[in-house]
Amino acid sequence: MLSNRVSLILTTAIAPALWGTTYLVTTELLPPQRPLLAAFLRALPAGLLLVAITRRLPQGIWWWRALVLGALNIGAFNALLFIGAYRLPGGVAATVGALQPLLVALLSTGLLGERLTVKTLLTATAGVAGVSLLVLRADARLDAWGVIAALGGAVVMATGVVLSKRWASPAPLLATTGWQLVAGGLLLMPVAWLVEGAPPASFTAANLAGYSYLALFGSAIAYALWFRGLRALSPTNVTFLGLLSPVVATTLGWLVVDQHLTPLQLLGGLIVLAALITAQLKRTSHAHHHLRRNRSSRHPNNPGSPLPGPRGNSSRPEPCTPGDAAA
Repeated sequence: MLSNRVSLILTTAIAPALWGTTYLVTTELLPPQRPLLAAFLRALPAGLLLVAITRRLPQGIWWWRALVLGALNIGAFNALLFIGAYRLPGGVAATVGALQPLLVALLSTGLLGERLTVKTLLTATAGVAGVSLLVLRADARLDAWGVIAALGGAVVMATGVVLSKRWASPAPLLATTGWQLVAGGLLLMPVAWLVEGAPPASFTAANLAGYSYLALFGSAIAYALWFRGLRALSPTNVTFLGLLSPVVATTLGWLVVDQHLTPLQLLGGLIVLAALITAQLKRTSHAHHHLRRNRSSRHPNNPGSPLPGPRGNSSRPEPCTPGDAAA
């Protein structure tokens, strides 16, 4: 039977796996050259659906916090992401985006007081290297503004992830997820209109199916699972799971549209998976030390053995929280 932590990691990993299907859905089902429209239509309807289900609006400071988080995690991130995708080959944009775990680790050190370990630095570097082998082509061209946009997208998403952990909402998970999607969608709406013009007069059945899939699975479900993981796990560990997106996108390209995989791409995929697994491994010795220290502080006269509990039974050691045991 899977432990609660492993189960939580696996369910959180569903989110980046779903995001990895975005490229295939966009190229096969959506109108061409309308990425910002896709970002808007996947965010706002999904957010309105979650708000309607929960029937909960922000209160007090959560009006501006939801706006800030929605801008970082949804609005600004998607806008910068698509600017980078337009000006850069997909492999370059994905490689720059793979810097997110490192950025989150650095921000978590300052804003959350988490310790930056050598293991995290090495694993993050391996993740970037693996993604570059997986998706980066030798003839890829660089565009300065495209690189700046892609890097800016990674920075705003990393900031949003850390602030989502720092600002613990008392509202239900689906409600706070809905608030962010609505805020991000509203911010994307004028940007999409100014950059891409008015929406098409009509959509095909394939277009509607694609937008519906992205809104329901790629936003409502995926972001709910993502923010659920952030509530319980270290943000650095959660962000490493985001490296699954290029792996899923590349795998679907091979399975569905008959794209060929080279030995270097296979090696890159294996490196990414190894980095993901390494990032999620618990530091057992640190967790045991934390438990012994807690027991010692509760029972200073006999730190080495448990004392009888209030009902006469031996007290069991309290389980280590995901944040304490996370690497």
